[in-house]
Amino acid sequence: MSYQINIDEVDVDGAVREAAEEVSGDTRLSFLTKAGVGAAGVMSGGAVLSALAPTAFAAGGGRPPASFGKGDIGILNYALTLEYLEAAFYNGATAANLPLSTQASVFLKVVTKDENAHVAFLKKALGSKAAKEPKFDFKGANTNAEMFLKTAQVLENTGVHAYSGQALNIKKGAYVKAAVSILTIEARHASVIGLLNDPSGEMIAPDGPFDTPFTAAEVLAAVKGTGFIVG
Repeated sequence: MSYQINIDEVDVDGAVREAAEEVSGDTRLSFLTKAGVGAAGVMSGGAVLSALAPTAFAAGGGRPPASFGKGDIGILNYALTLEYLEAAFYNGATAANLPLSTQASVFLKVVTKDENAHVAFLKKALGSKAAKEPKFDFKGANTNAEMFLKTAQVLENTGVHAYSGQALNIKKGAYVKAAVSILTIEARHASVIGLLNDPSGEMIAPDGPFDTPFTAAEVLAAVKGTGFIVG
């Protein structure tokens, strides 16, 4: 049994936009929209995360909606969907042979390996219950060096917020251990890309000494806002 999840009917309201972490003065969603990667995808109606009513996000503790699966399975499928997105983004950037600095090239090599490993791990853990991989259109965000660096920062910080938002909702000890181990890697990625983008160090820990967990509703709305998932 596999899950195909859709967030096409989720209401992306101002509160979610404000909750999204700022990147150089812009929220995640406004940054991506200004870059030309948001609006068309939001309105297309073709996203693979489909047909969830806004009330589907009423689950306690900010859990993913039930369409991802029950309990821990739902949380793992939620994580897998985000990892599919990241892995596809970095695979495309690698294939594009971007003109990056030496350090940025090293970042891309390492993070591509890590995100694909996360996908493989979660798919194995879920087995037949694993969500299907969506189709993506990154609208040039991973084939232009400047856009790649900015978008990578958005995606990595979103991953940190997403995993921290679900860690305490997981019941099975082995899954908690796996989620926390992935969370720390996402945080390492986020810190490195933050420093590459802003040598002042302000983006190493953009939330300050304490990170902000995001609910599944906030994260899924932000993902929808990018327009990257198209089928």
